[in-house]
Amino acid sequence: MSDQRGLFEHAKGTEPRVEHGYCTDDNARMLVVTSRVPDVGAAHQLSRLALHFTRAAQANDGRCRNRMDAAGRWTDEPGTEDCWGRSIWGFGVAAAQHRNPAVRRWAQQSFDKGVQQRSPWPRSMVFAALGAAEVAAIDPQHTPARALLNDLLGMIGPLLRDDWVWPEQQLAYGNASVAEAVMAAGAALGRPLDVDRGLRMLSWLLASETRDGHLSVTGVGGRRADEHGPQFDQQPIEVAAMADACWRAHLITGDPSWIGGVETAAAWFRGHNDAGLMMIDERSHGSYDGLHPHSVNLNQGAESTLALISTMQRTDALVGSR
Repeated sequence: MSDQRGLFEHAKGTEPRVEHGYCTDDNARMLVVTSRVPDVGAAHQLSRLALHFTRAAQANDGRCRNRMDAAGRWTDEPGTEDCWGRSIWGFGVAAAQHRNPAVRRWAQQSFDKGVQQRSPWPRSMVFAALGAAEVAAIDPQHTPARALLNDLLGMIGPLLRDDWVWPEQQLAYGNASVAEAVMAAGAALGRPLDVDRGLRMLSWLLASETRDGHLSVTGVGGRRADEHGPQFDQQPIEVAAMADACWRAHLITGDPSWIGGVETAAAWFRGHNDAGLMMIDERSHGSYDGLHPHSVNLNQGAESTLALISTMQRTDALVGSR
């Protein structure tokens, strides 16, 4: 799914759609996933590729481009949309966790440049905050990281109702990441009330997205309070976000009950979902792009397979934690 420039965005089946080009969103996701790997080898080469692409996407003022065509030309202008937030997330994880000192140094430089920006879009700030929390974990006095985390907490509003324990009128995308960012920011800044707020959000979200013992994530169209029942299409990235958030909750609280959320996310890929269908291609070991009511989207794009890998990383990290 990659060449010398970076990770291709789309696939038809298992074959990359080269003509569709590349995006920073997916290369930043690859940087996150490969930076978590404790050894070097192939993952190290992919992380360097992802870092090079994501750094090239960054403008001098820290904003970020997202789209590159098959010929290697950027097709959009720098901004602070989701790709900016995901780039900060990738840089933060690489700066904090990568085993190679040079990669950590380059990632830190790019993080320090990008973290000066702010986005008016909450999801973009959520993704950036997840990277800032990583940097704050290794450098608690990193003022720009702390400032971004503080701004994120100010942007996420109060929880609306006892029966809708969420700061927005509608669930959209990356929902579990919102809860994770709130609790991570609260932990980094020493604000226990915000940690509790994030945990309450996640507990409610996990309960509302669990049906008959399996995960039933919000579909691509979002969900309002008056909408019930399974929603489609369901995407692997939402499942991976739930695994990440439950892993974080366990890390912060030490409560073993959160391990069940990670395991439920992993089981979704193995067929414990609303359609009862495997989301893993047993030949390629990639993930299908979406779950429909009675079928799967057989394409295996970058986002979906990275979501599978990320979920299994969280599962493996918690083996023996019970």
